[in-house]
Amino acid sequence: MSQTKYYIVAFLIFFSCALSAQTNENEDIEVLKMRIQNTITKSDYDRERGDYFNAKDNLESALELAISIEDQKSQGIIHTKIGKLQFTVNEFDKALISLTKAAEIQRELDDKPNLAITYSIKGVLHASMKEYKDALGYLRSAKTLFEEEDLEINIPEVTLNQAKIYLKLKDYKQAKSLLEKTIVSAKKNNQNDILASALIFSGKALDKLGNNQQGINLTNEGLDIAQANEQIENINEGLLTLSKIYENDKNFELAHQYLEKHVHLTDSILNIQRANLSPEKRAEYIDTYNAAEFQKLKTKVEEQESDSNLAKITTILSIALITILSLLTLSLYKNNNIRLKSNNMLQEKNDDLIEAMKRAELASKTKANFLSTVTHELRTPLYAVTGLTNMLLEEKPNPEQIPHLKSLKFSGDYLLTFINDILQINKIEANKVELDPVLFNLKTKVENVCSALNNSALDNNIQMHYDYEKGLPETFIGDNLKISQILINLIGNSIKFTKDGDIWVRVYSISKNNNDHILRFEIEDNGIGISKEKQDNMFESFSQGSIQINRKYGGTGLGLSIVKGLIEILKGKIYLKSELGKGTTFFFEIPLTYAPETVEIKKEDYSKNISKLDISNIKILIVEDNKINQMITKKILNKMNLECDIVDNGEAAVEKVKQNEYKIVLMDIHMPGISGLEATKIIRTFDKELTIFALTAVTLEDKMHEFDEAGFDDIISKPFKQEDFEKKLYEVLAENQNSTASF
Repeated sequence: MSQTKYYIVAFLIFFSCALSAQTNENEDIEVLKMRIQNTITKSDYDRERGDYFNAKDNLESALELAISIEDQKSQGIIHTKIGKLQFTVNEFDKALISLTKAAEIQRELDDKPNLAITYSIKGVLHASMKEYKDALGYLRSAKTLFEEEDLEINIPEVTLNQAKIYLKLKDYKQAKSLLEKTIVSAKKNNQNDILASALIFSGKALDKLGNNQQGINLTNEGLDIAQANEQIENINEGLLTLSKIYENDKNFELAHQYLEKHVHLTDSILNIQRANLSPEKRAEYIDTYNAAEFQKLKTKVEEQESDSNLAKITTILSIALITILSLLTLSLYKNNNIRLKSNNMLQEKNDDLIEAMKRAELASKTKANFLSTVTHELRTPLYAVTGLTNMLLEEKPNPEQIPHLKSLKFSGDYLLTFINDILQINKIEANKVELDPVLFNLKTKVENVCSALNNSALDNNIQMHYDYEKGLPETFIGDNLKISQILINLIGNSIKFTKDGDIWVRVYSISKNNNDHILRFEIEDNGIGISKEKQDNMFESFSQGSIQINRKYGGTGLGLSIVKGLIEILKGKIYLKSELGKGTTFFFEIPLTYAPETVEIKKEDYSKNISKLDISNIKILIVEDNKINQMITKKILNKMNLECDIVDNGEAAVEKVKQNEYKIVLMDIHMPGISGLEATKIIRTFDKELTIFALTAVTLEDKMHEFDEAGFDDIISKPFKQEDFEKKLYEVLAENQNSTASF
């Protein structure tokens, strides 16, 4: 029995020792892993400071430890970091080898998060080598892996690098789209460095697409963020971008100013980079290397000295060359120090200018926000005005009511046009308004404008007279909408300042070259007139004849400013003749090209087309918090025999979509609780096929990326034209029916 106990005790002692040894071994491995991680962290710190030599030494030490304990995951991470470091110091071939090693290890381990990082760096490396096809391939793979691993925070940097490549390839639309996504994601993740860079490169893309002013605005926005966060590289990129945009815009003075700032900052960056490369260690490294090489050379020369005098000459020349290079290096060092001091002095002088630019940019943003808010508040009730008017006109009103309803409809449409003009005045000043030439009947167009304004004229006891030159062609190619806007403003102006009088509208040709005409339009009235001292300022924004006139007759004073801008866009000119108390005549001349009349295309009645579809099981959800707007939209849909539900907030919309099968959702944007944008994002997490229209009164300018990001299929601006609304509904319902039939 005692012998048995002896064996048991011996076994327990042996097992305990083995377990202790195993534990010690595991502890040693864990300690080494911690050392690896600490060394990598120290390397990252050195790299951020620009101390690339120490960073490289630390990574190589960490790699040796990882190999010794066969820690393959750490080996892959370290190879990636070495590759990134080699890429930073322009050792592209070595970087490619290191990144390839990292990718092989990470693929074998199925280490997707770190493989994605490796692919991302490899994509940027290939882009630097101008191998854009390979670069895009690696970046796409990186983005896919990040998405699979739910690493959303890494995606903005990838899309930013993709956009930079598309800019290089001159695919500016694709670059703009990627940059818009990057901006949204970077804002969401509070990535100020990526956000600043994306805004600056968006400025480049917009400039290339012809939108100079918006490009300047976004670049300045990115520059502000970069300066606030001391992002030197982004500041430098922003300055260069502004210089190029202003140069393209022929503003050579500002282009030169920004280029000068860019050059000075570039010099400073180069000096900082030289300083960050650890000169002492670099010198020590070079001295050690040169000493070894010199010893080899000396030995070789001594061996050959007895056989050849040429070696002596070579040695003397080598020493002379080294001396010259040393002196040249010293001279460059001193010049750089002098330049840096000059840069610092110039930077101090530029601080005041930068501060002034910031104030101007803030004022511009404040103005834009004010206009956006005011126009949104005006568009919402206008939806009710135009919607109710259309409904009343369709419900067989009394004959004596029809002219009044038509005037109301015209007033609503005109007010909407006027609101759009207020928003466009900034575009006009920035030359951002584009021409839309079409074939139209000029005589009929002017007649329609006069007829539409005739009720307002009769209210002031005014007689309208229209004279279209005999023999003048009627059909021309031109931007008829802008011509209508000009006439509405000028005739409306005459009506406002005339009472118990007459207004004459004349159209005639003053020159002709084949089919090209210069046409003159005259709008004459015998109203109150304009004093001589006020005539010079009549075409400025927010200008009226006097404060008393403003109070008596109302108006914003924007009309004539808009008119002048539109006429200049049409390559014409405008002037006036007026005498106080005797009336005013406005003349404007624009070029138009005669074209023979074509057959008018009959407009489709989409409301009737919808009624021909099988809509028995179609349900539409209206998400709208305004009760009047709910009623109007519902009545329009019911008229087309479409069934609909109504909710007044985003949370209820999400629940309704979960519980019911809708074909279309009409989603308002501004609502209590969560917005229409947020509600749509939530819906898209569980239903990506549902058609969702943004039915909104917000200004769409510069916000398209927000709607795309949220997942809307299309946008319908309020107040909308009913035929446009019906067309969008028909296209969706018809496509749905066709796909169901084919299935």
